[in-house]
Amino acid sequence: TLTHNISKALYQYISLNIVGTENYVKRIRTFNAVKDNIADKMGWTYITSGSVGEGLQMRGSDIDVMSVDKHIEIFEHIKPSFDPEIVYFSVERDDVKPGFTKLRLEYTRHSFIFECCVEHNGDYYFSSFLYKQQFLPDQYIIHGPCISDKKGILDNAFCLHCPIWISSAAQWISRPRNAWPSNYVKQSIIKHGVIFVPIGVKGSPMEDVEWRISFSVGEKLLINTFTHTQLLCYVILKIILKDVISKYYKCNDILCSYFLKTIVFWISEEIPQSLWKPANLISCFMRCFNRLIYCVENSVCLHYFIPEINMFEDKIVGPDREILLEKLNTLQSYGWRCILFSDQISNFDISSWSFPMEPHVSYVVEVEKSIGYEILFRNSNIFNFKKTINQMVLNSCQNSPIPHIYTFFLSQKCHTRAQKISMNNIHNGNKYKYKKYRYCLSTLLQNVYHDAASGWLMVASFFYKTKQYHQALRITNYSLSKCTSEKLYPLMTMSNIHYQLLKLKSIQEKSFAHLMKIIFLNTVDFVKNSALIPDELKMDTSIKIKYVPTVYGHFLIFLCHFHLNNIRECQDSFQGLKLVIEENYFITEDSDKANAYTLFGIALRLVGDMESARQAFRQSIALLPIDEYTTAGHRYLLMNL
Repeated sequence: TLTHNISKALYQYISLNIVGTENYVKRIRTFNAVKDNIADKMGWTYITSGSVGEGLQMRGSDIDVMSVDKHIEIFEHIKPSFDPEIVYFSVERDDVKPGFTKLRLEYTRHSFIFECCVEHNGDYYFSSFLYKQQFLPDQYIIHGPCISDKKGILDNAFCLHCPIWISSAAQWISRPRNAWPSNYVKQSIIKHGVIFVPIGVKGSPMEDVEWRISFSVGEKLLINTFTHTQLLCYVILKIILKDVISKYYKCNDILCSYFLKTIVFWISEEIPQSLWKPANLISCFMRCFNRLIYCVENSVCLHYFIPEINMFEDKIVGPDREILLEKLNTLQSYGWRCILFSDQISNFDISSWSFPMEPHVSYVVEVEKSIGYEILFRNSNIFNFKKTINQMVLNSCQNSPIPHIYTFFLSQKCHTRAQKISMNNIHNGNKYKYKKYRYCLSTLLQNVYHDAASGWLMVASFFYKTKQYHQALRITNYSLSKCTSEKLYPLMTMSNIHYQLLKLKSIQEKSFAHLMKIIFLNTVDFVKNSALIPDELKMDTSIKIKYVPTVYGHFLIFLCHFHLNNIRECQDSFQGLKLVIEENYFITEDSDKANAYTLFGIALRLVGDMESARQAFRQSIALLPIDEYTTAGHRYLLMNL
C-alpha cells in the first residue's frame, strides 16, 4: 500500500539523515558500554544515560552520566552480607509518595556520611540535598537530581544502588504481557536492581531527605531490545516534542521525553513485535501519538514500572492542559504529515527515498555520522588501566570489534597519560631518569592506535623534548606522510575520494575502531602543564590546547631544523607551515586556524621577523571571540612592551 511505501521511505530518511542506521546505533551503544566499563574505578560505577546512552546522536543531545557510589548499598527487607567498609541504608517509604523513598542510616564508619544525614525521631536519614552539595564544583549548578555545567552540556547524577528489585515494582515482574520484553531481558533488569537519584517530591515537607527510585538502567536495557522501527517511533516523538510542540505558547515545559518513552514501552507490551517493521513505521508512530493525546485528555500517564504513579498528576491539568490538547489535536488533524513541521524532516520527499538502499551507502553514512560525533572521540578523565588491559586480553580471541574498541580507548588515554610523566626532576639520579624515560616512551608507543598521525606526533614531541632532533624529524615526517587527502577528520565535509574509498570491501570489513587507526586524523591534544609540549609553547601550558596534525607536524619540523642550524631545511619547513595554513589543509574550525597562526607567529619570531610575527598573532586573535584568552594575545602584548 501507499502508506507502507511511505513508511519504508521515511524509515530510510530518518535512519540516514537523523538517527543513523541500525548498525550505527549498535556501534554507539557498544562504544558507550566499553567506555563505561573501563571507567569503573575509585569506588564508582559510571553509566552513560540520556539520549547518548540510548545510542541516539540527535540535535541538542546532551551528555548524561550516572555516577553510582559503590561504597554505599541500599536494602529493603533482607539485610545483605556485612562489609565494614560499606555504608548501609534501608528503604523507608512511610509518608512518601510512590516512586520515592527515604533512606535510613543503618551502619557507617565514615564521619562525612553523618554530615550528609538529618536526624528525625532518633533515626538518621540521608539527605539528597546535602549529598549533591558534596559534588558541586565551581562553574557547576544543581539541576534537578544532577550536577550540571552552566552551558547545559553535561549532566552528572550522583546515585546509589539497590541490588535487589524494589517491592513497589513487584507488579511489573508478574503482569501479563505480549512477548516483549523477553523473559531473559526481564531477568536481566531484575538482576540489576534499581538506582536512587538525589531528588525529592517538590514541595514535600521532607523533600531534602527524599530520593527518587530510578529504573534508568532497566529502561536502557529495554530500549536496547527495540527493533530499529521501535526506536525510530520514539525518535519521531522526541523530534515532534522538541521541534514542534515545545515551540507553542505555554507548551514548552509541560511534556518531556520520559513521558514519550513510557508510552512507547506500554504500546510495545500491547502489540506483537512482528508489527514493528519499516513498512509499519507510520501506523506505529500514529498509534503512539494517539496514545499521547489520550493520556493528555485524561491527565493520566502511568509509570511503566510502578503503575500506581500517575506522572501527569498535578502536572498536566487546568488551562495548560487545554492549550496542549488543542495543539496536539491540531497536529493530529494532519495525520502522519504533522512530522513535516519539524525542520529536520520537512525536506522528506518520498520520490527520493523509495528505492532500496545500497549497502555501501549505508556504510558511508555510518562513517560520516561517526566522524561528526564529538562525544565518541572525547578523552575521558576516568580510566581504569588494569581493567582495560584485562578486558583486552579476555576479548582478544573474539571475532568482534570489541578488542579494537578497548585498544582505541587505551590509545586515547595514553595520549594524555604520557604527558603527565615528568623527566626533569634534578634531585633524582640518572637511573631514575632513565626509568622515567623508558616508562614515558613505552606509554607513548601505546598511543598510536586511535588515529593515523596524532599519536606518532606525540612520540615525535617526546624525542624533540629530549633533544633527539633527528629521531623527532624521522617520526614527524612519517606522521605527515599519513596526512593525505583521503583521510577523515572531525567536522569535515566528505568528498568523492572518501566515498570511493569507503565503498571498498576491504575497508568495510574492518571494525570502526580499527578503521580510525587507518584513515582518521585527530588533533594533537596537549593537557594542562604537559611534560611533552615543546619549550617554545610553554606559555600555552596554562590551558588545554589542541593542534591540527598537519600544522603541528610542520611546526615541529621547523623547530628541529632550527635547533640543528639547518638553514635551508628550516626555510622549507617554514614555507610548508605557511602553505598548510593558507590552504586550510585539514583545518575546519576557527580555533584550529587561530592556533595555527600562533605557531606561525612563534616561528617568525624565532627567525627574527618581528613585524610578520606580530601580524600572525593579530590574525590569530581576530579569529577568536573578543573575550577569550589567547596565548597569541599575550605574546603580542609582550612583543609591544
